[in-house]
Amino acid sequence: MSEPVNERLRELLAQCAEGNQDAFRALYDHLAPVVFGVALRVLRDRSLAEETAQEVLLTVWRTADRFDPARGSVLGWASTMSHRRAVDVVRSVQSQRRRDHAEGVRSAVPVAAEVEEMVVMGDDAAAVRRCLEGLSTPEREAVQLAYYQGRSYREVAQESGTPEGTVKSRIRTALKRLAACLGVRR
Repeated sequence: MSEPVNERLRELLAQCAEGNQDAFRALYDHLAPVVFGVALRVLRDRSLAEETAQEVLLTVWRTADRFDPARGSVLGWASTMSHRRAVDVVRSVQSQRRRDHAEGVRSAVPVAAEVEEMVVMGDDAAAVRRCLEGLSTPEREAVQLAYYQGRSYREVAQESGTPEGTVKSRIRTALKRLAACLGVRR
């Protein structure tokens, strides 16, 4: 880039540092294609490159007073910011993909295990129903009220019109018989 162009960009940047929006518009017109091009080469995604270029150009506006002409040209400064920001975006996207993949692996339930669990639960439920049928009617009703409907001993006693002590004995006896039927050691 020619020295007159470099000088013009330095002047525009100095005016931006003073808050001159017209100078920023002119500076933007010079820098935007380069800043976007650098971001696009790194990111290879147009929408991410556009976002990155916008962020970089806003940073140019906000930090115009920090530019040091002894360290390089305005165009080089903006290009370097664009490259660094684009690399940060790449790292962030890669990191997010790794986190998403890891979460997917952690939360995935093997289909075979899920089917096996459903079969076992179905078999268990069938066995429990079969064993419940082997109980006397008062025992079965007491267990169903207490365990399937969440009633307390007192509530089961009130609903069945049976003394609470009798209800407790029926449920205790019924649970022992169910455990024996199901082959559960107590």
